Amino acid sequence: MAATVGSGATQPVIILKEGAKRVRGRETQNANIMVAKIIAETMRSSLGPRGMDKMLVDSFGDIVITNDGATILKEMDVEHPVAKMLVEVAKAQDEEVGDGTTTSVVLAGELLAKAEELIEKEVHPTVIIEGYRKAAVKALEILDEIGIKVTPTDKTILKKVAKTSMISKLVGEEADYLAELAVEAVTRVAEKVGERWVVDLDDVKLEKKEGMSLRDTKLVEGIVLDKEVVHPDMPKLVRNAKIALLDAALEIEKTEFDAKLNIESPEQMRAFMKQEEDMLRQMVEKIASTGANVVLCQKGIDDLAQYFLAKKGIMAARRIKKSDMDKLAKATKGRVISRIDDLTSADLGKAALVEERRVGEDKMIFVEGCENPKSLTLLIRGGTQRVVDEAERSLKDAINVVKDVIVEGKVIAGGGASEIEVALRLRDYAKTLPGKEQLAVNRFAEALEIIPSQLAESSGMDPIEAIVNLTSKHKEGLTSYGVNVFKGELADMLKLDVLDPLLVKKQAIKSSVEAAAMILKIDDVIAASRLETGGTSSKKGEGKEEGGVGESGED
Repeated sequence: MAATVGSGATQPVIILKEGAKRVRGRETQNANIMVAKIIAETMRSSLGPRGMDKMLVDSFGDIVITNDGATILKEMDVEHPVAKMLVEVAKAQDEEVGDGTTTSVVLAGELLAKAEELIEKEVHPTVIIEGYRKAAVKALEILDEIGIKVTPTDKTILKKVAKTSMISKLVGEEADYLAELAVEAVTRVAEKVGERWVVDLDDVKLEKKEGMSLRDTKLVEGIVLDKEVVHPDMPKLVRNAKIALLDAALEIEKTEFDAKLNIESPEQMRAFMKQEEDMLRQMVEKIASTGANVVLCQKGIDDLAQYFLAKKGIMAARRIKKSDMDKLAKATKGRVISRIDDLTSADLGKAALVEERRVGEDKMIFVEGCENPKSLTLLIRGGTQRVVDEAERSLKDAINVVKDVIVEGKVIAGGGASEIEVALRLRDYAKTLPGKEQLAVNRFAEALEIIPSQLAESSGMDPIEAIVNLTSKHKEGLTSYGVNVFKGELADMLKLDVLDPLLVKKQAIKSSVEAAAMILKIDDVIAASRLETGGTSSKKGEGKEEGGVGESGED
């Protein structure tokens, strides 16, 4: 890119490297909006209980079949920066509330599509953004007004919410049973702090094991480890367990520098091996002296150390994940120790029972009756690995939505009922605004209707007719009317027990508006040239006129 400086200057000033590309103004906005619309269009068909599944095949040929929005976007290998931004929107939605990822991305795409119509009519993007933000604030107020209060003790309502989140997944047939487990798990770990409820989902561990059926999924009061006892002579069951949690290897570690030993006689060899044996024996003696009868180690345990532990009647397991060690420490109220010499009886965790049990073809260790009664594990079973994986994703969603309801204390009617009601009230609100912002608020209301429209389309209904009839019902005061996707008709969602957490809907609106505003503000994309190194090219940033841009810069 070149530019001239001064009135009489003819010398070009080089700003960007050769090969760099720049796209500006309306062309940039159109290209970015097009990418967002494509991503949203891809996600749209997976929305709702009658949504379609996506088959995702990675570079290794591994297959994932799901309609979970967060999983689809995580597995999609997108390159365009706008596409990456939408993936971040879904990620934020998933981390914040654990559900509603498809809704937030579809809504962001529709908001941008409506904004494109206004840009074509010469409405400036900043005016559109301001209108969208005002509409979002008003929409959140309306959602609060139409929300139905729920108490954490109302397990019937909580189960309905959990079931609604799972009914669209592959595990939908067992949604009733799994919803019950999710509600039971979350209500057990929920606690009231002052006037509000707090739920720490770190207390609920999800462990999966292929085999049996989804009906064999169960809630375990304690921690389940996908490990087995390291030595056959060790006890397989320990009651009144005193657990040593070690982040130190029970083996002789190699030195960090090269060393040579000249052994010239069998006596020297015996002395060398005896030294190793004594060191391992001392480690085990130290552990035994604290009163520990179970050792759970994050690192390795030498064969000789296993033998010494078995002789002492101590159960042991090795190579336990750090995340599991943290959960064990919290559950048993023990401390993870990095040096065996520092271990004392005060560091030991406590549990009523530690037992190795056969689960399917494998063995697992169950730590039950922990000091912290809130520590739970959902042991997920299923006929195939794909069913187990999808069940895990579904239960994560269900657990999160139940948590959202307990924390927020409100639910709303599902099936697109809340979107229609908010859209209707936003149109009235738009009339109170001056200037072109009114247009943006009206477009925001239209964008919200994409949710019930897609639900109607997925159930075989005419989406336009469905939206018109739904709007008419809501004007008559039937504010909980939405789309019954199973019968392809309009119905009262509250009577059908189709409920969504208020928090999920609010977060979806916040996330989608932020994403749309961010993308609309971009009017200049500068992509660096391809970097050639040793005959191969690595893309730091690569640009095309209407897509395929590797990196974008925005001031």
